[in-house]
Amino acid sequence: MFKRIIIAGCWGREASLLLYVVAEIHHSAKMDLKLLLIYTLLGVFCYSNAQKEGNECINANAKYCGECIQAGAKCGWCKDPKFLKQGETVSTRCDELQSLIKRGCSDAMIENPHGEQKTLKNKAVTNRRKGAEKLRPEDITQIQPQKLSLTLRSGEPQTFNLKFKRAEDYPIDLYYLMDLSYSMKDDLENVKNLGTSLMLEMSKITSDFRIGFGSFVEKTVMPYISTTPAKLLNPCTGDQNCTSPFSYKNVLKLTSDGKRFNTLVGQQHISGNLDSPEGGFDAIMQVAVCGNHIGWRNVTRLLVFSTDAGFHFAGDGKLGGIVLPNDGKCHLEDNVYTMSHYYDYPSIAHLVQKLSDNNIQTIFAVTEEFQPVYQELKNLIPKSAVGTLSANSSNVINLIIDAYNSLSSEVILENSKLPEGVTIAYTSRCKNGVVSEGESGRKCSNISIGDEVMFSISVTSKGCPKQGKPEIIKIKPLGFTEEVEITLNFICECECNKDGIKNSPLCHFGNGTYECGACKCNEGRVGRQCECSSNDVATEDMDRTCRKDNGTDICSNNGDCVCGTCECKKRDNPEERYSGLYCECDNFNCDRSGNKLCGGHGRCECRVCICDPMWTGSACDCSLDNSTCMASNKQICNGRGTCECGTCKCTDPKFQGPTCETCPTCPGVCTEHKECVQCRAFGTGEKKDTCERDCSYFNLIKVKDRDKLPQPNDASYPVMHCKERDANDCWFYYTYAVNNNTEKEVHVVDTLDCPAGPDIIPIVAGVVAGIVLIGLALLLIWKLLMIIHDRREFAKFEKEKMNAKWDTQENPIYKSPINQFQNPSYGRKAAVL
Repeated sequence: MFKRIIIAGCWGREASLLLYVVAEIHHSAKMDLKLLLIYTLLGVFCYSNAQKEGNECINANAKYCGECIQAGAKCGWCKDPKFLKQGETVSTRCDELQSLIKRGCSDAMIENPHGEQKTLKNKAVTNRRKGAEKLRPEDITQIQPQKLSLTLRSGEPQTFNLKFKRAEDYPIDLYYLMDLSYSMKDDLENVKNLGTSLMLEMSKITSDFRIGFGSFVEKTVMPYISTTPAKLLNPCTGDQNCTSPFSYKNVLKLTSDGKRFNTLVGQQHISGNLDSPEGGFDAIMQVAVCGNHIGWRNVTRLLVFSTDAGFHFAGDGKLGGIVLPNDGKCHLEDNVYTMSHYYDYPSIAHLVQKLSDNNIQTIFAVTEEFQPVYQELKNLIPKSAVGTLSANSSNVINLIIDAYNSLSSEVILENSKLPEGVTIAYTSRCKNGVVSEGESGRKCSNISIGDEVMFSISVTSKGCPKQGKPEIIKIKPLGFTEEVEITLNFICECECNKDGIKNSPLCHFGNGTYECGACKCNEGRVGRQCECSSNDVATEDMDRTCRKDNGTDICSNNGDCVCGTCECKKRDNPEERYSGLYCECDNFNCDRSGNKLCGGHGRCECRVCICDPMWTGSACDCSLDNSTCMASNKQICNGRGTCECGTCKCTDPKFQGPTCETCPTCPGVCTEHKECVQCRAFGTGEKKDTCERDCSYFNLIKVKDRDKLPQPNDASYPVMHCKERDANDCWFYYTYAVNNNTEKEVHVVDTLDCPAGPDIIPIVAGVVAGIVLIGLALLLIWKLLMIIHDRREFAKFEKEKMNAKWDTQENPIYKSPINQFQNPSYGRKAAVL
């Protein structure tokens, strides 16, 4: 198993060479110690090779210090001028720290900068109780810290903690956006008193509450509304007094005057349209982007969207000939949306972006019929809630309160767009010690007023975005206006770059800048010391043309790269040489057999044996001559195997031998050898007179009993067990086998197993005893039955005796001879006769 694991982990020509040595030693059973040593060396080699392949610092192939430190957090650059050895390139200065130290670079000569973080604004979260002195919204803090500066090293995360606390008595702005299509007529009556009632309820949550009102119907084009003059004046049927259709109106800017809300809402009239879905998305977009018209403050912003129908979204405008996508800008004139006929409905993604940008939390108050539709919409809009509106909106206040509590009890962090190569990971530490990571690490639920939760935020950069220019990102809780501003700075160069010497004579007559112990070549020059012109090589990275398949080895470690071309090394033995474009070939590292290169039957070309005719195999040690595999029937391997390298490999496991002709376990073997075994072992049988002539083809070995016969697991060759009977009905046991030297062996038990005659006396005695016992048993059974019968009869008699109704001294069949009668004619006196 150990050998298989090592082999599976090794690749390349070095592994092939070591495996060849392993195979040679493995053929010798007496060299276990050497075999273990070779396995150990092979394992060490494979581990080192795997370490090299997984080293991001070496794989970066950095030409100067800045490239090296951007490769990863584990990478360092050795700036010691004497660090490089013969044949090493500049890129080998970049390696993991421990590797650089092992290779002889001191700690003081290793460039390994680290990132840092600074807190620029860290105002504590507000600890405020309801009834305390009223604060301006901008003086209330729910998130800490507010401003940071992070310096990032590639691959090295910078982690900081963010605290969030729900402040008590935090100001709230609520805008009620209502569908005024005809089906909402009865709902409008209940909303007319919403202002003062909602102000009263919200006063239990905050002392600073403002409310506004807006309404919507539909785009003012066909086929959404009827454009006939009469319908434009009154879209309702009959005598109903309806207002002209409109897309969106901002009826009341956010105010703290609840009575004014009631008054203005009371003046509103129902309108009408033709289709079932409404143009609510147009209205939501204008509410989100027209902050000055709505009057949004930098506080908690709630948008209540009330309807009993579905919605149109992007693409539906084509029905009315509107093809321009919604531009997401404010188009209110006199508080009326004027571009509904010009711009299409906004898409859901567009709404999500604008609602998030303006920190608006949406509450969808919809009828039960459309609950599933808006529930799906809620899943697409973060920090939104859905409530079931009664048929006449009588429960709207409780719905708003419940939805607000649900929204405010959950905090979800979001970040602005990240620079390329920058990633953020969140870990939340919520109430009751609950810790979440990944996407769940962005949020905490069931947060009450006054609760504090912590988030651990880790920012990591890969590489150096935009040449190291600072970037600003922001992190904020969804639905809240407060945010953390983070300035990202990137470490793109080493400190030793500042001490670089331009046009240094160390860089081939001033063809580069000498910095951090290496030459950074001027434009048009390449090479370790800028000794080559870029016109002479195919790429700016000269060494790249000397690496095979973008590997890490220059000229396969068998040569030197001179201005983009490999010059192969010379060998001490003039017959041995390296060759190839990358010096990857040689004529002395092919497989060997019998300690001969290519088994002495071929030549080595680029580490592969080219075999002579009639020879094959990786070491040309396999003969193609089939004459040694020919069986007596002139078939190769008796038709029961294949000839490999002049030796039969039997495909039928029952057959063996050099030509697969021997089958010791085939049916009929026992019968075939029975007579010879009988005559040689016991001197009996039909061949006892010709035994010496006909039966000398096997070796006979006698054993005492059957346990001494060879078993299938006692030998390395098949054994056939036989049991035969002679003329006297005696059994004899033997085994037949063909050993590894193709000699036939018969092991036979030297005593016959003959049946014994019957013993008459015990048989007669047994029969007589059986008859006597059976007779006695029958008598006993008869006697037992008679006793039972008598006892039953006696019991029956006793029972009848007990049931008798007459005295034992009186005859029950006696009848008196005297009769009495009365003569009716004689004074009615009885006569005695």
